[in-house]
Amino acid sequence: MKIAVINFSGNVGKSTVARHLLAPRMNSASVIPVESINSDGTQDEAIKGKQFGELQEALMLLDDAVVDVGASNVEDFVNLMKQYKGSHEDFDYFVIPTVPKNKQMRDTISTIDALSDIGVPAKKIRLVFNMVEIDDVPERVFAGLFEYHAASKSFTLRPDAVIHVNDIYGKIKGAEQGIKDILNDPTDYKEKIKTAKDSDEKLHFAQMVGIKRLAAGVTEELDGVFKTLFK
Repeated sequence: MKIAVINFSGNVGKSTVARHLLAPRMNSASVIPVESINSDGTQDEAIKGKQFGELQEALMLLDDAVVDVGASNVEDFVNLMKQYKGSHEDFDYFVIPTVPKNKQMRDTISTIDALSDIGVPAKKIRLVFNMVEIDDVPERVFAGLFEYHAASKSFTLRPDAVIHVNDIYGKIKGAEQGIKDILNDPTDYKEKIKTAKDSDEKLHFAQMVGIKRLAAGVTEELDGVFKTLFK
């Protein structure tokens, strides 16, 4: 399966969705970032949007891949799909993360429209409701998107495809380990607290206990979102 994670808007959690929701449940698929500038300021490691031809060739050699399209490259990415006619068919799905903020929801609609305009069918465009407070109801906080779906039917909307706000995403931001790695870590951190040499070491191990507990809870949620998203 090959998926593009895309939204004209930034700050919707595209990388979180690509790295923690999708890739671990797709045979540990490769995550290919399409971004002009990496978060550390370098420009070497990520594929730029204008290198679409090379990206297309790479996708053909992979069974499973998640393409994480940075906000600054979405317009180029969509325009290049127009030039490489039919290239959107290389993707099984276009996943659009969105958050309950007016600008991001407007940009989400623009993203849906842009994909529809190049011929991506509604069944391939899937929304993920991200950064939702635990007591919020998607139909209320994303009311505009539900109304747009009812009017246009140009994308697939699953009300249960919800990722709630969770401390773990902030705690592991920038870390090499993913949620799956943390969950599978066999280290007994409670035992390590007992044998720790100083208070800083004890605190670190205590924090790891908390992170592992968060990882267990969020994995259950993400399993359900993935199943809902692609059923």
